[in-house]
Amino acid sequence: MDRDLVEAARNGDREAYVDLIRARTDRLFRIAQRILRDIDRAEDALQDALVIAWRDLRGLRDPDRFDAWLQRLLINVCIAQATRERRRTANLRVLPVDGPAAPDELLSIAERDLLERGFRRLPPDQRAILVLHHYLGYAPSEIAETLGIPAGTARSRLHHAHRAMRAALEADARATVREGRSA
Repeated sequence: MDRDLVEAARNGDREAYVDLIRARTDRLFRIAQRILRDIDRAEDALQDALVIAWRDLRGLRDPDRFDAWLQRLLINVCIAQATRERRRTANLRVLPVDGPAAPDELLSIAERDLLERGFRRLPPDQRAILVLHHYLGYAPSEIAETLGIPAGTARSRLHHAHRAMRAALEADARATVREGRSA
């Protein structure tokens, strides 16, 4: 059924395109939000990607690859938007937060915050790889297919993204220790 909708949309049927997108919007928005870490920017990126998809749909050679093609478009728009935004954003100093006196359920919130800060330090292309792998559960071969890159390149980029995330978390931990000692 989707193949028929893709074919109809490729031939200019707006209703078919709307039906295709309606079924995918929530998932695409979650991908954009995880990469960009901001609801408004994710909405903008999704809208931009959908406009580009409509404009370029006639160039899609294999209708069965519509989902991978659309995800790749969205990821590229997210990366471009995050790169532009990164140039405009001023450096902000993260203030240390005192942890709880005893372990409790708030510890998981602190851990999520730590991961979020580390994730924000990564370049957008590394965030995209990690979202595809950890959020969507894609294997490196599926990441390669989605991004249109060789499988070895996907594995390499995933390895480098993990290494960069680890380094970001370690740098944040070192900064916290230094700030704790100097206080």
